[in-house]
Amino acid sequence: MEQTPNIAQLKKQMAPYEQTDTRASIRQFLNTFPPLIILWYAAYLSLSVSYWLTLPILVVAAGFVVRNFIIFHDCCHQTFFKSRKANDIVGTFLGIVTLIPYQQWKNEHAIHHSTSSNLDKRGIGDIWIFTVEEYAAASLWRRIAYRIYRNPIVLFVLGPIAVFLIQYRFNRKGAKRKERLGNYLTNFLIVAVYAALGWVVGWQTLLLIQGPIFLLSGSLGIWLFYVQHQFEETYFEHEEEWSYVKAAVEGSSYYKLPKLLQWITGNIGFHHVHHLSPKVPNYNLEKAHNASVPLQQATTITIRESLTALRFRLWDEERKQFIGFKQLRRVKKQNPQQQHQPSPTTSPLEKPIPAN
Repeated sequence: MEQTPNIAQLKKQMAPYEQTDTRASIRQFLNTFPPLIILWYAAYLSLSVSYWLTLPILVVAAGFVVRNFIIFHDCCHQTFFKSRKANDIVGTFLGIVTLIPYQQWKNEHAIHHSTSSNLDKRGIGDIWIFTVEEYAAASLWRRIAYRIYRNPIVLFVLGPIAVFLIQYRFNRKGAKRKERLGNYLTNFLIVAVYAALGWVVGWQTLLLIQGPIFLLSGSLGIWLFYVQHQFEETYFEHEEEWSYVKAAVEGSSYYKLPKLLQWITGNIGFHHVHHLSPKVPNYNLEKAHNASVPLQQATTITIRESLTALRFRLWDEERKQFIGFKQLRRVKKQNPQQQHQPSPTTSPLEKPIPAN
């Protein structure tokens, strides 16, 4: 963007769209959760015909898991219902569907919003990112760990297993009582629901249906988060230069999706709007985008263009852009005397890979 919009102006433009519409929320819940149950049952019935018939149903069901996550996400921001209690109840319930503890993710995601694109406050609710200097200063084993972590297979195939199945089953270090109890409750309910399903349909059938749904929805969730913050000329700055508005409008993309995919993903493609004003419910994000000329100037990424993000590995502070490991060799040749900053001490195992 050529010029950072005025925060007061943007807040005024966003205000009308920050209002929760209870009818719209109920309508969205009804066209999101019940269809997932119907699709799950249809997949179960189709197994008696052919698994090739089952697979397309599972793909659609995975999309509806993502859509349920968007409602979960809005509940975490207290924007889906006007009532805090209603948000907490529905959010906790959908945490069973998404395998994410509501209170824990709610707290982590709040930190993500307050630190997004801040190079000095990485480590909670984000994807592990090295700057060029940090990578150059890192030990051999740390570089290897980083390369493994940033491999697409690790991020988008193993990532859902590592995060949603394993990481979210444990409490964060320093978690308060409410968050810890919420995690215990979610874990208990997940075990109860899957035990009941396994008893009713059989464990083999459960795995044949739920396995692909989990892997595909988890991969899609991570991909959406990844691509909307990691585009070539995004925004990253150190604390003294960091700006909340720039982080929102320049550090988050507008992921322009076909209307069907936009609906399935709950408008989360308007990520710049969401980061600017988390109070805007997902069904108002497009309206808020269309109402603001400055927001329409945010970086727009199509599906085809988003695939280039797979090559991005390191943030080049000097050039203010993401580069790949191949480009790093050219950077080294151009800057042989470059001074290096010490790398962060946070272990890659402590770096979560959340959904949007």
